[in-house]
Amino acid sequence: MNSTPSRNTKVMNRFDLTSRLVARLKNEEAVVGGIGNTNFDLWAAGHRPQNFYMLGSMGLAFPIALGVALAQPERRIFALEGDGSLLMQLGALSTIATLAPKNLTMVVMDNGVYQITGAQPTPGAVVADIVAIAIASGLGNSAWAADEDDFERLIDQSMSTAGPTLIGVRIDDKPGVGTTRRDPVQIRERFMHGLGVREPL
Repeated sequence: MNSTPSRNTKVMNRFDLTSRLVARLKNEEAVVGGIGNTNFDLWAAGHRPQNFYMLGSMGLAFPIALGVALAQPERRIFALEGDGSLLMQLGALSTIATLAPKNLTMVVMDNGVYQITGAQPTPGAVVADIVAIAIASGLGNSAWAADEDDFERLIDQSMSTAGPTLIGVRIDDKPGVGTTRRDPVQIRERFMHGLGVREPL
């Protein structure tokens, strides 16, 4: 992968990118959506039993997806996380690089703000380059998506890559287009059923 500096990438839309990802899922791939607008758009893009929607656990989408990837190495796992959430859990990147799951793709939705709490700027908006941080953490297969076509190319490439992949995307500050049903037990049970480890409710 070639790490294009974030300033050279197109500002895209989170719901559009999430919809493009969901449209490419054909083999019951699992998707973990980070808190807030990231999982709101995942819910709206097409509810699937293999989707896990985070509620109130800021920064834990990548660690949870890592656990799923290690538990089910034959299943492709995607994790969608906001830039603010990732900045709270940067240590997860080096852990993922060390464990090197072959089936994990991470997408960082970077709008440069903590959108849910009032649009305060994140360090990533000013001084920090998330993809450069990922590469320095040992995730060499990391890149910024230049535009929507490049995002789809990187997603497709990640599906056949034997190692963890991180894709950074610059997005606008539009809110999520839906709202996840806030029922933690139902979310957990449906996801476990979707992964084949629990009978449906």
